[in-house]
Amino acid sequence: MTLAAVMSYRGVGALVGDELERGLDDRASTVATLLAAGRTPPARPGTTEQTVSAGGTVRPLTPGRAALPVPPEALRVARTGTGEARADVLVGGTEYGTLTRPLPGGGAVMVGQSHERAARVDDQFLWRITWTTAAAVALAAVLGWLVLGRILRPVRRLAGATRRITTTQDLATPLPPAGSDEIGQLTHSFAHMLAALRRSRDQQRRLVQDASHELRTPLTSVRGSAELLQRARGRLAPEDEEQILTTLVTETAALDDLVRELVELATDRYAQEEPEAVDLAVAAEDGARRVRRRTGRTVLVVEDDAHPPVPVRARPRAVQRCVDNLLSNAVKFSPEGTPVTVRVAGGELAVRDRGPGIAPAERHAVFDRFYRGSRTQATPGSGLGLAIVHDIVTADAGTVFATTAEGGGAEVGFRLPPYGRAAPDGPAPRRRARGAPGTAAGPPDGGGEGRLRER
Repeated sequence: MTLAAVMSYRGVGALVGDELERGLDDRASTVATLLAAGRTPPARPGTTEQTVSAGGTVRPLTPGRAALPVPPEALRVARTGTGEARADVLVGGTEYGTLTRPLPGGGAVMVGQSHERAARVDDQFLWRITWTTAAAVALAAVLGWLVLGRILRPVRRLAGATRRITTTQDLATPLPPAGSDEIGQLTHSFAHMLAALRRSRDQQRRLVQDASHELRTPLTSVRGSAELLQRARGRLAPEDEEQILTTLVTETAALDDLVRELVELATDRYAQEEPEAVDLAVAAEDGARRVRRRTGRTVLVVEDDAHPPVPVRARPRAVQRCVDNLLSNAVKFSPEGTPVTVRVAGGELAVRDRGPGIAPAERHAVFDRFYRGSRTQATPGSGLGLAIVHDIVTADAGTVFATTAEGGGAEVGFRLPPYGRAAPDGPAPRRRARGAPGTAAGPPDGGGEGRLRER
């Protein structure tokens, strides 16, 4: 605004100067015409006219007006009779702008215009524009303060709420009402973030409570067995001592598995892994090979020809962990000598065991932390394996499912989104060619929808 005022002042100054120059041109032409006609020009306020001879003699044309000083440029015009001369001179402390033009009969006419009126106009404009600019700046400042205060008011309320949350650690602190503008969107984002933090805190609290409950059982067993050995001090029969030591080893191993799975559940080990194209058939075969080597159990991997496997978008190591958990779960609940079947169809992978199955009312609950089905209470385990599968799969925008298979046993698995739908560009998934060593054609035990091919 100040810059605009300065530019306006300069523009008005130039305009006044141009007007003064035009006035001098018009007055000089008028005086020359009147002199040529033998007439004396009428007096005009603020203007002085005179003639200058070739010898430099000055004859005032306006009675009572002081003569104008003749600068060298004006004298040259009077002598040569050509061109014109402009100059600023001082007369009695007043500045005049002068214009000298030649006369037809010799000599020159010199017209002077006082700058006093122009200076007065300039000063008045400067004063007015100064006060106008100052008033406009003050008004803009007041309006800006009011508008900015209105805009920042919800920001201050939101900042106050966040300070209270930081101080009190109370994630239930209400946030100010949110509108539809950018501040409202920011408030909505904060609200969603707080909701996520509340869910995370609740999950952590439940995890700690459940973990403390689950850890108490093996710890109590270990402590009881150790105290019994301490009190007996070699007085136990060998078979009793062997049984207590076996209990110690079993419970310690269970405690180790429980702590390991608790750590994995509480800290997402695969959060830094980037999703990419994953071949579920390859993941199933790799997991089956590890289980065969570790347990010696029969694990069949079958593909549905009606719905051939497609690459899915997921984290490779996280998917492998899901497959390992599902296979370990199936091996644990399948009777010795019965096979475990891994079925791959499209973007779905399911593991079937030959155990007691899952009751319809428990098909969702089996994915909860530390949940033990009514039919598997006597089977050792932490109850965290399927919970880990659920967390990993849902983080990759997939779903989990559990049902009772035809002919007995349970079928537990997951579905993941196709890779091409989420990320059309990227490395091709690694595939094992059909007919590779270790594969054979034929229907698997248990069958299924469509035609299945055993790997």
